[in-house]
Amino acid sequence: MTVYSAFVILVKTINQELLVMEKYYRERFEAQRRIAKNISSSLEVNEILESLREETRNLITSALEVCILLLDPDAHKYTRPLQCALYNRPVNCLSCKKDRAAVIRALSRKKYVVIQKSEDIVRSDGTVIETGPEIAMPVFVNGEILAVIHVVSEPGSRFNRKDFYFLKDMTETVGNAIVKAKKHWEISQEKIKISQTLAHLFPFVPHSVRNIVERNPEMLSQEKQSKEVTVLFLDLEDYTRLSDRYSAKDVNELVEQVFSRFVDPIQRSGGDINETAGDGLMIIFKDDHAENNARSAVRAAFEIYEINRKFSRRLIKKVEFIKVNMGINSGVALLGMTQFKGSLETRMTYTATGPVTNLAARLADYAKGGDILIGEETRKLIEGLWPVYDHGITTLKGIEKPIGIYSLKTPSSKDLD
Repeated sequence: MTVYSAFVILVKTINQELLVMEKYYRERFEAQRRIAKNISSSLEVNEILESLREETRNLITSALEVCILLLDPDAHKYTRPLQCALYNRPVNCLSCKKDRAAVIRALSRKKYVVIQKSEDIVRSDGTVIETGPEIAMPVFVNGEILAVIHVVSEPGSRFNRKDFYFLKDMTETVGNAIVKAKKHWEISQEKIKISQTLAHLFPFVPHSVRNIVERNPEMLSQEKQSKEVTVLFLDLEDYTRLSDRYSAKDVNELVEQVFSRFVDPIQRSGGDINETAGDGLMIIFKDDHAENNARSAVRAAFEIYEINRKFSRRLIKKVEFIKVNMGINSGVALLGMTQFKGSLETRMTYTATGPVTNLAARLADYAKGGDILIGEETRKLIEGLWPVYDHGITTLKGIEKPIGIYSLKTPSSKDLD
């Protein structure tokens, strides 16, 4: 063989390899895009994990079953075990796969393990499911193994390099899903605790409802009506940090002192404290024209901000600066009476529902450092009255399309710390 012939063969080989790799990376990209699309609309971790498992089954064509074994001790608090499809009755993946040789070795060695032939699956009725190679790949989060992805393949099959890289991608996605699910659960626990702390504000809510019912008793049976409103959400930032540093009694007293000071400015501005919502308040401005509602909400927000600054300055030697984040949004909402019926009593509130309320809540969640964020409609309604600072276009959780958001605080301003 001449040097030229050898060179031609080498070039062809390289080109073939490049084509193979190009195809693989294209498949890898398409897989990631499908996964992102499938899980973006879901906040339920079990739906996300099931979607990831189904995608892995499709990617590894020889797979008999894919299991995601959750090893986080807190996993039972925020999700449920997945069910293994290899059995003739519901069996969760953790109980049936934790003793498989591949899983045991992967946990011991803290890296992926491939076994060419392991024990077959024996069902409760005695049926034997023959298995081929299996792979166990740990899911690491901050250096800790929180899960294992385990794949059992058909007899006579083998895992290729593409399968390995797909699984590596999947471990990262599963790890992110677990972290988000756990964080969501922790935040929910915080919201439950602080809602109990804010129970002293409940009397302010029925008061407005009683006034409405006294004036118009027929409203109890009326359907909700569309009306222009402005909704203000305010949230206490970093409740966990306070809980870690101070006793529950001290934190509860502090939260009560902070939020109690907001009632007067809210009522002076014509706002209706609709509900204590998680770690904050939801206030509706609904009694006037759209412009007046928006302006009243902004005035209330600025007054709350200043009250909180003054109060926090007095506390700063004892605790830390308390930051209250706010989100304001305006638009048409469904307004009317809502009844919450329990076994012991029925609670009524006059509430606004719809995208307007949802966006106001998301803006409050997105705000940091005591910021006051507003939506596009509120910006239009207060134009020329207060300085508004563009925060750009962003995608908020639970909001399908990217939106423009604005701040009422200067970019250079920040709370004391």
